[in-house]
Amino acid sequence: MTTSLFKARAGSDTWPWLFCLLAVCCALAVARPALAEEPAAVARSAETGAAAQQKRQQEQPLNNAPVWREVRSGDAHFTTVRGPETGVLIQSEGQTWRALRNGPVTLYGGVLLLAVIAAILAFYKIKGPLTLHDAPSGRMIERFNRFERIVHWGTAGTFLILAITGLAILFGKHVIVPIFGHTLFGYLLIVGKNVHNYVGPVFLGFTLVMIVMWARDNLWHNCDAEWIRKGGGLATGEHVPSGRFNFGEKTWFWIGVTVLGLTVAGSGLVLDFPNFGQVRQTMQTFNLIHVIGALVLLMLSLGHIYMGTIGAHGAYDSMKTGYVDETWARTHHELWYKEVKAGKPGQSPGHAPAAREVAP
Repeated sequence: MTTSLFKARAGSDTWPWLFCLLAVCCALAVARPALAEEPAAVARSAETGAAAQQKRQQEQPLNNAPVWREVRSGDAHFTTVRGPETGVLIQSEGQTWRALRNGPVTLYGGVLLLAVIAAILAFYKIKGPLTLHDAPSGRMIERFNRFERIVHWGTAGTFLILAITGLAILFGKHVIVPIFGHTLFGYLLIVGKNVHNYVGPVFLGFTLVMIVMWARDNLWHNCDAEWIRKGGGLATGEHVPSGRFNFGEKTWFWIGVTVLGLTVAGSGLVLDFPNFGQVRQTMQTFNLIHVIGALVLLMLSLGHIYMGTIGAHGAYDSMKTGYVDETWARTHHELWYKEVKAGKPGQSPGHAPAAREVAP
């Protein structure tokens, strides 16, 4: 009886195991074709890719267009170098920057620069310099103190260095190379580029000091409206009273020195220090801002330089020695002159340094 019960129990426990074995066999039978197909598909793909590459090499030797399309996609690939965009081998936007910088920016910038120079020369030929209405009095008034002149000449000197080296970098291959050749131009460019990069931050420092120093004198006053209405008397020679700085000088100060000066100097710092995480597109954008801003600043500065040298008698002496004749002060800045004579520097419409007369 015990033996029969054991046989019955053993027979009943065997069925689940048989079902499990049958299920495993069915699963293997279904999966076997797929497992066999995967290596075959990979092999066929490799064969197809190799055949396509071999066919391309035969039909179009050295044509690796698919490879270069992937390289130029801008996608980051694997590299052991760590940093912004180090996985991007070719940045296609660089060609757009190059086309703009070497194309319309250089062409139209050069044309406009020459046009401004021609206009200034024509104006000087037709109108000549601004002269005094009366004879010099022989009595001198201090217009700019020593500190103001140091800041002005520091700003002007660094600006001229940056202008010369910048023009050489932008237009050198069109002007210097045809005359002196590539070798000399290469040496000049190496020196000029380094001088440009180191002088730029110095220019920014002088510019910031100048803005703080003369911001108060360049605020708007009611006399500026009269100056605008009469165009400063440049065309008619009419006398237009103004404060320490007239509206034309104020325009140069706010647009030229402040806005454009800071824009050019700030963008130059981005280009000077490319190791602060800037990507190539950022550098290209700031390069265009720097070049265009510098060209506009240079064009405006030519008018300022003209009026401060040969455009108005006595203007250069005011920044060279710091003193101007009373007649000059009364002719060009009458309201400031009255202020100085009254001994009230610092009051509207402008303020002057210490008001004192000196012997000529």
